[in-house]
Amino acid sequence: MNTIERAREILDIEIEQIQVVRNALGGGFERAVALILECLGRGGKIVVTGVGKSYHIGQKISGTLSSTGSTSVSLHASQAAHGDLGILDRDDVLLAISFSGESDELTAILPYAKREGIRVIALTGAPDSSIARLSDEVIVVPVQREACPFNLAPTASTTATLAVGDALAIVLLEARGFGREDYARLHPGGAIGSALLLKVSDFMRKDRALASVGAGAKVKDAILAMTSARAGCVGVVDAEGRVAGIFTDGDLRRLITGGAGDISEVLLDTVMTRRPVTVRDCDLAATVLKIFEEHRIDDLLVVDGAGRLVGLVDIQDLPRCKIL
Repeated sequence: MNTIERAREILDIEIEQIQVVRNALGGGFERAVALILECLGRGGKIVVTGVGKSYHIGQKISGTLSSTGSTSVSLHASQAAHGDLGILDRDDVLLAISFSGESDELTAILPYAKREGIRVIALTGAPDSSIARLSDEVIVVPVQREACPFNLAPTASTTATLAVGDALAIVLLEARGFGREDYARLHPGGAIGSALLLKVSDFMRKDRALASVGAGAKVKDAILAMTSARAGCVGVVDAEGRVAGIFTDGDLRRLITGGAGDISEVLLDTVMTRRPVTVRDCDLAATVLKIFEEHRIDDLLVVDGAGRLVGLVDIQDLPRCKIL
């Protein structure tokens, strides 16, 4: 058996089934979104419940919902029937996940939700199932076959359910106007929070750590400035302090290996990069990441609103600042 080829066949099945679910999305999804927005608007939360693999998928969906601004918790259906139903409030919406739509644990708790006036959304592969009939809205996940050779192990169905959960979370994010700043507020730790919260001015090199020389300077001046600042580049500025160019240690190496002889007296104007890529000091760290990725550079000059050189970002600084 060719394991790689078999793995690709399995992935193809899952891709195919997600496409089936995509094409089947309709009014049930739209009404479910409206119902959730109504509940969230009243201060309620999304309680995601299920058993077995569906519960684990539900935990991921609940986590994605919460991290994108739609308050959510997960509830194991087996525990719910033994006291954990107390987590439900009247303004909440219950998202019940069951591919078969006949999970005994869910059919046992949904009548309670109905009696208490808690709205229920079913996420199921069986639109005519018991759970679907007990729900206010139904999002159908009509997976036709699993990737398992016995068509038994939840594979394509759980993948498709998770994908629909992602779609639900992002549609809600956009409908509620949840922005980058909101996302950063909920992710204060790690690279995500740093990239979305930190401004360039918070981590750029400046003062003695910023190498700069004036127009008309020579290569020897650039070397001294870079050595003093322990930097991999020097910013070349005009009389008003505006960026005119950049000269990097890479440029220096190319000069040395190019056989130009004594390079110390070479004018920077003739070897520097004019009109280099720059970033504003008020930009977010995420902007720096994008520039480094798109332009494949290692050093980025920072300017103020007037184009004056105020700092430097070296790509090696990003891990230290927990931006990568």
